[in-house]
Amino acid sequence: MASEPLEVNFDGLPGPTHNYSGLAIGNLASERNKSLVANPRQAALQGLAKMKTLVDRGFAQGVLPPHERPDIAALRALGFVGSEKNVLAIAAREAPALLAACSSASAMWVANAATVSPSVDTADGRVHFTPANLVAHFHRSLETATTTRVLRAIFADDRRFAVHEPLPPAQQLGDEGAANHTRFAAADNGAGVELFVYGRVALDAEAPAPRRFPARQTREASEAVTRRHGLAPERTLFAQQHPEAIDAGVFHNDVIAVGSGSVLFCHEHAFVGQDVLLRALADRVGASFVPIVVAEHEVSVERAVATYLFNSQLLPRREGGMLLVAPAECRSDGAVGAFLERLVSGTGPIREVLTFDLKQSMQNGGGPACLRLRVALNAAERAAIRAGIWLDAVLYAELIAWVERHYRDRLAPTDLADPTLLDEGRRALDELTGLLRLGSVYPFQL
Repeated sequence: MASEPLEVNFDGLPGPTHNYSGLAIGNLASERNKSLVANPRQAALQGLAKMKTLVDRGFAQGVLPPHERPDIAALRALGFVGSEKNVLAIAAREAPALLAACSSASAMWVANAATVSPSVDTADGRVHFTPANLVAHFHRSLETATTTRVLRAIFADDRRFAVHEPLPPAQQLGDEGAANHTRFAAADNGAGVELFVYGRVALDAEAPAPRRFPARQTREASEAVTRRHGLAPERTLFAQQHPEAIDAGVFHNDVIAVGSGSVLFCHEHAFVGQDVLLRALADRVGASFVPIVVAEHEVSVERAVATYLFNSQLLPRREGGMLLVAPAECRSDGAVGAFLERLVSGTGPIREVLTFDLKQSMQNGGGPACLRLRVALNAAERAAIRAGIWLDAVLYAELIAWVERHYRDRLAPTDLADPTLLDEGRRALDELTGLLRLGSVYPFQL
């Protein structure tokens, strides 16, 4: 009999072209910090520091690589011709917004890489991955091919893993991955309850939807993923993200809610019909289910978006209770900091808050939860992974040295036309695939 699954966090490494181009509509931090000078080296080091701290606390931690950027093939598909140097120069002169989109390091936010269902939940007993199509934004839609290759390189044993193709790239099937998916499991670690959150029903013009910002996830996409993964209907739930929350800057559900085990931590304005949803979760997860619902008067939606309180990780502590891994901005905000003090001083399941400086990612609109993809694996499945993606002291030291060798400490959007940036990135990624034993996953390697 297979061992019980252990949830592993696979964190994305920020790439060498990390910059602030303000590409994501509805992501208020991304829009607000447009044109600032970024520090790619610091972004990567901040992400690695979070990973290493959690490894030292006893949590299993994997690493996912950045993508090749600028995406020359995408620029050529848009009609820019000539040598790679000329393609960059012409794009910078004639269409700088397209160059920025084709240079985005947004693949660092691997909560959008895929939706994952563990083998204990699926009909065929394999771990299923559906890479997200990310059709809501052009710059993110460019990620799907490389993400699929990377996942297939890591989860290569098709007896244990099924890495599907992304859903068809259509607005009606907009899929943003695990940022809109939460798996709950009671203490017995049997089959879980998978909650899929959508922003709109694409094929029903009368259904409620946001008015200010687009809803990126459709119900139709979420339903398609459940069919692909072979999930039991009685252990699957669908909920709609509150349209007013999306219009307030909650572009993914993981900006307003986070769940793990038997705990859901969310804002009172997170979902449509929230009381009904909580009763359904209590019924299906069981008596151990604990909702922690934060009222508007305690922390407003506006403050939750500004600090990314809910874009946190919930992790089970060895000593009991749960650890909330949150951005440093939560401590520095008066209202949110005071709430967190009350939270851990009570008798609820969250016993400790650990904050991290992730400013480089935060200024582009991604907190701790954005940077990680959760994959529940049993011992045999973990052993089947041959890639060298498990973070330990040795790999951490190698990655720190790799970042110091290859990453710039200053990058403005105007620097994206520099052809040496493309060469620097390729050298870095070619070395990284060797460190992580991934084989050839990038276009320039194929």
